[in-house]
Amino acid sequence: MNTAPVLQYLKKHGQQLDSEIAAATGIPLSQVRLSLSDLSARGEISKCSVTRYNDGRPVEGILCRISGFIPPA
Repeated sequence: MNTAPVLQYLKKHGQQLDSEIAAATGIPLSQVRLSLSDLSARGEISKCSVTRYNDGRPVEGILCRISGFIPPA
C-alpha cells in the first residue's frame, strides 16, 4: 500500500481528520483509513477516534498527526 500521499499531506497540513485528508487528496476514505492504520502500526503517526457534531448530528472520524513532527508556521 502506498501511504506516501497521506503522510506527505499530514506533514504539510498538520493534524487532520480522515475525511479531510480524503477530500483534499481525492483518495477514497476507505483507502485513507487503511493508510492511517498502516502508518500508525509503523509508529509514523498517532491517531485517535473522535466524534464531532455537525448541526447536532454525530460524525465519527479518525484524527491523526505525524508523531513528533511540528509543521512550520
